[in-house]
Amino acid sequence: MTHPVVVWFRDDLRVHDNPALMKAWELVRANPADLHAVYIVNEVGVRPLGGAVKWWLHHSLLALSEQLAQRGVRLHVLSGDPLTLLPQLVTSCGATAVTMNRRYDPAARSIDVSFAADARAHDVEVYDFPCHLLAEPGEITTTTGGSYKVFTPFSRNLRDAIGDLPLDTLVAPPKAEQPIDDTETQAAIAQLGWDAWWAASISKEWTPGEPAAREALAELDDILPRYLDDRDRPDIDGTSRLSPRLRFGELSVAEVWNHAHTSEGFRRQLMWRDFAWHRLDAHPDMATANIRPEFDRFPWDGGDFEAELNAWCHGRTGIALVDAGMRELWATGTMHNRVRMVAASLLVKNLGIHWRHGEQWFWDTLVDADPASNPFNWQWVAGSGDDAAPYFRIFNPDTQARRFDPDGTYRNRWLPIMSADYPEEAIVDLKESRLRALDAYNACKR
Repeated sequence: MTHPVVVWFRDDLRVHDNPALMKAWELVRANPADLHAVYIVNEVGVRPLGGAVKWWLHHSLLALSEQLAQRGVRLHVLSGDPLTLLPQLVTSCGATAVTMNRRYDPAARSIDVSFAADARAHDVEVYDFPCHLLAEPGEITTTTGGSYKVFTPFSRNLRDAIGDLPLDTLVAPPKAEQPIDDTETQAAIAQLGWDAWWAASISKEWTPGEPAAREALAELDDILPRYLDDRDRPDIDGTSRLSPRLRFGELSVAEVWNHAHTSEGFRRQLMWRDFAWHRLDAHPDMATANIRPEFDRFPWDGGDFEAELNAWCHGRTGIALVDAGMRELWATGTMHNRVRMVAASLLVKNLGIHWRHGEQWFWDTLVDADPASNPFNWQWVAGSGDDAAPYFRIFNPDTQARRFDPDGTYRNRWLPIMSADYPEEAIVDLKESRLRALDAYNACKR
């Protein structure tokens, strides 16, 4: 005889290589009737999700519901405070255990700790597993036991520590002879009302969900041999496009790491992702506060910055590479990483607008925005982060365009015909604004 078990899905929307799901399956002895899967939409005590992320989550949940239904398991989709809703579900189904994979956003982790303590106080066992990162915060430390502030020694230590990660990607609950009807779950997801966000354009670009993610992983084999040569070229299809898959856990990072064994350059990007989460652990307010306090004195947001911010958001700065990137972002929910850096540099250093404004815009428009990488990368460009780009590094969009989009292929794709409201001249002089930014940075450091 078995007892019901609840598996709590979060940023792990997959059935393969999912330790929380497999532990629950083991506890119910492969009896899907005793397994209760749940996803809780929570905006209590955590940062509310951006619009593009909500769109992706909507469709990834639909895919997960179908995957679970094929295995005889129903996905419950609830909205509200998990510290109230999850105990209610545990009580209503008589569960004796809850399984979940760990989260590293400080606000979300606080919720998990509170739930686990309360559950155990009521004789409900809680099993939690690490699977979202290559290594958990606190595992990769300096010789004195502190956290790394610089990426290169962090990555060297991490690389030596993990090698090839253990996993069995074929392990998942088997499909049932009689799948259950998940119409009720699909209706609950539809009631979230998230499908309308940019659906017409983004849906042409992406298919969320684990099945599509596994197809994308197979295509990585075509990317890896030329990854280091092509990754900085927005005019070439040379990136993996796996970031939203990892953001929502449609693939485990361990599987992607092992799959990319032929490219240390690609693996380095996975380690950079880990570094962002480790730095968030050290700086829980990374999305709102400068990591380097001297940048609190930087004179951001001077002049008519709101009009310039609006022009930047909607691709009307008159600087073609940046405007192409911002229009790609709005149309597809993503932007080539090289162009992200250039666009962010223009906002913060040439236009003198606080990085928090750009971070918030990316948070709302990127399908891969997460609580660590988004603010971490913005602070890197702004110079206010730990291992930030040197303050004197200011990307010149024209130079970057000539180097990485030499034939204008990328710019022509996203700016094929200038609209009537497109500016005839750039809204900022790149040379003068660069000198102004350098003066401000030097004064800030003094």
